[in-house]
Amino acid sequence: IRKPELLFKSDSTIVNLFLKREKRNSIDGFIGFGNNPEKEKINVNGKKQEAIRLIYKDSDILYVSIHSLHRISKYTGKEGTQPTVHKLGGQAWEKVKSKTKSRVKELAFNLISLYAKRKASKGFAFAPDNYLMHELEASFMFEDTPDQILANEAVKKDMEAEAPMDRLICGDVGFGKTEIAIRAAFKAVCDNKQVAILVPTTVLSIQHYKNLKERLKEFPVTVDYVNRFKSGKKMSETLQRLEEGKIDIIVGTHALVGKRIKFMDLGLLIIDEEQKFGVGIKDKLKTMKANLDTLTMTATPIPRTLQFSLMGARDLSLINTPPPNRQSVETEVTGLNEELIRDAISYELARNGQVFFVHNRVQNIKEVQGMIQRVVPDAKVVVGHGQMEGDKLEQVMEDFVDHKYDVLLATTIIESGIDISNANTMIINNAQNFGLSDLHQLRGRVGRSNKKAFCYLLAPPTSVLPGDAKRRLQAIEQFSELGSGMNISMRDLDIRGAGNIFGGEQSGFMADVGFEMYNKILNEAIEELKETEFKHLVEEEEKQKQTWVKETALETDLELLIPDAYVQSITERLALYKQLEDATEEKDLQFFEKSLIDRFGELPQQVDNLIETLRLKWIAQEIGFEKLVLKSSKMICYFVANQESGYYQSPAFTRVLQFVQANPRSGKMYEKNDGLRFSFVEVQNVTQAKELLAPIIANPKEPD
Repeated sequence: IRKPELLFKSDSTIVNLFLKREKRNSIDGFIGFGNNPEKEKINVNGKKQEAIRLIYKDSDILYVSIHSLHRISKYTGKEGTQPTVHKLGGQAWEKVKSKTKSRVKELAFNLISLYAKRKASKGFAFAPDNYLMHELEASFMFEDTPDQILANEAVKKDMEAEAPMDRLICGDVGFGKTEIAIRAAFKAVCDNKQVAILVPTTVLSIQHYKNLKERLKEFPVTVDYVNRFKSGKKMSETLQRLEEGKIDIIVGTHALVGKRIKFMDLGLLIIDEEQKFGVGIKDKLKTMKANLDTLTMTATPIPRTLQFSLMGARDLSLINTPPPNRQSVETEVTGLNEELIRDAISYELARNGQVFFVHNRVQNIKEVQGMIQRVVPDAKVVVGHGQMEGDKLEQVMEDFVDHKYDVLLATTIIESGIDISNANTMIINNAQNFGLSDLHQLRGRVGRSNKKAFCYLLAPPTSVLPGDAKRRLQAIEQFSELGSGMNISMRDLDIRGAGNIFGGEQSGFMADVGFEMYNKILNEAIEELKETEFKHLVEEEEKQKQTWVKETALETDLELLIPDAYVQSITERLALYKQLEDATEEKDLQFFEKSLIDRFGELPQQVDNLIETLRLKWIAQEIGFEKLVLKSSKMICYFVANQESGYYQSPAFTRVLQFVQANPRSGKMYEKNDGLRFSFVEVQNVTQAKELLAPIIANPKEPD
């Protein structure tokens, strides 16, 4: 077996398929189709089916049907960490999963408690938009992108609801998250509520303050800020006015969660770049925002942030569409080269642009300034860093914005929020010392206009760099397209490994099972808790959803596959099977069909049947069948195994009984091995099976 690129761990509850023991030279734990795809075509009652071969410890082999791809998950741990491979049929893997689930249940309990508290608590229901809000939106100098419009509508809907808002806006740098935040803040102010905007850096607090002042100058809104730039006297005055309700919007760094801060009537909390804040700050925010509408913005979400959103404890809006005429930033990793620095700066100056030069060591930043001045004598260079006095640093930033200087030589204080459309060249010195998210954020400071932008990462040769640093530089160079923030986040997860979603510690059990399996186990734990301790919480939701079966398993001897002659590449076929498995609604299937026809031509009968299989499973799931066996021209449907389930008192089961009463000759309902089943005979294909089951979910006919 050739070494494939992906490591997998399998769920040991996988369907029992064609297990055989083979002695061969193999890499334990790897998965692949091998050199000859015909070897993975297995015969079921004389019909060919395609399967994936999993190799366990001691070269035990398990063939997994393409209908069970969702039961295999990619192993994502810290890059370079080799997972333990267990013996097939042994108890070791089950014990690891069981131990993980018991430890994860505590986390799941906290997550559901947070969700329950949020749903149960009553916040402030903001009024619908007034004429001032319409004026603010009309005054935006750019046209909203489709994703911006959707995110803006979602935020307004959340704010107008009674339950407190907790929404994450995830969009790449420069994609318009700030405008959504400004509109949300203004909506709160229109209802006489105060707004707090929490940002990670002092420079960013000034930037946001100025943006808000400029954007809201035509409206009766008071904006102020708190950070270390303010003198003690001015800070006291600001805090006094904030407590008296004379300040509508306050922007600040960590100082905003300090003991001295008191609001008269806080209605909205906006958190910019949440990943920059530590666990301690976030714990303080939890107590602050129990009944408070909260809007969080990020370009590169950390796993914890994403997890909360995907689990439903926080709503999620994605902004993937870039503004019109925006171009990707050309990124190049190179050594420290004075000629390159000279050429890059000279080119930018020749088109009347400006340059960011990032050097993150204050000790020798003046030496770097001298080097830049020497190689480009005509350039006006200014230095800015966090150890400067507040007034002086503020003046430096203002002068650079006003184009009094050509090159801003700075530390990472410029990483977040700096929006200077005229600066379109970024040079980062010692780029190997930066995190992947940091590099992406820094690169996002350029390319914010319709000009072509450039980012040069200066680093030693890759041959002398540590493995993680090398992979980070390769990743930032690879993901240079617009909207790559999410890809970079997931690549960062591969490189660093994942931590506990509720705290700062690293989770050993996450390394044992991999990130995807960890999420799957967390989901299972949450569902179990919803059925026990939190049953009251989901009763209302279950009544609305009426979903009794989460997944219908299928066993069949029909030839359901993508033929080699239709799609020759094994890797491509596997990707298509996975894409089909991920489809959740009819429009997904229609898109899949159209793309297949567009790429490979008219669908063969086997592929058409394969797609119909998914429609069959959806119908079976809606009826309440946990399993379908379609073999030897016979279809056996297995009802919900738990006889205490509310399914048997539900309208879904009533429809089945009505169908049986109206169509006594159509099929046979019987009990076997303490389980209820429904069987049909003379079922030759998937289409026929679908036609037999479809009337059950429709209104059944009255008996003659």
